[in-house]
Amino acid sequence: MGYKHIIFDIDGTLLDTEYSVLHSLQKTLKELHGKDMACEDLTFALGIPGKEALEKLGITDIPHTLQVWVRYLQEFNHTVCFFDGIEQVLDTLSRNGFHLGIVTSQLKSHYQNDFGKRPSAGYFETVVCADDTDRHKPSPAPLLHYMQQTKAAPEEVLYIGDSRYDMECARAAHVDFALAVWGSRGRIHADCELHTMEELLEKTGCKPLA
Repeated sequence: MGYKHIIFDIDGTLLDTEYSVLHSLQKTLKELHGKDMACEDLTFALGIPGKEALEKLGITDIPHTLQVWVRYLQEFNHTVCFFDGIEQVLDTLSRNGFHLGIVTSQLKSHYQNDFGKRPSAGYFETVVCADDTDRHKPSPAPLLHYMQQTKAAPEEVLYIGDSRYDMECARAAHVDFALAVWGSRGRIHADCELHTMEELLEKTGCKPLA
């Protein structure tokens, strides 16, 4: 396991965004389309591009709906936070020489307006958003795009995510997948399970630096 590249999903892996995503979508659907849906019925939208979630809901005016949804995401931004231990582990991995990356289903505009403004975004050398590829998770296209950009070999990559879409993307790209148990829903097959972020240091052979 000679990993050199540690790649992360964002929602449900680095950031606890569930409340924000579901409540902003709920508010958008009610306002624009008169759909009064419980958040429990919208959980399928977690981990997939917003466009695909809206298609599954039968929305036809997708561009405008996405625009309003992103606006409401900002309204709920105060509910978003890093999961425990994330920032300290990112610092340790970076100082141990690992290349850190992101492969997310977020649009680039959403990434730049939210995660990209956080100080910890500076740890990530390469970021692949939904609009960087024609196909999205569970397709391997986003991870393949990352590897093309960085010249990383599949055996050098570990992808960390919380959803079946993340797992299927990693499998199809022939890279190892670690399940972020802290953000996952249900059991998902993975090469390894991480119950805490600190376990990633053990998995990669990292030791905290003084």
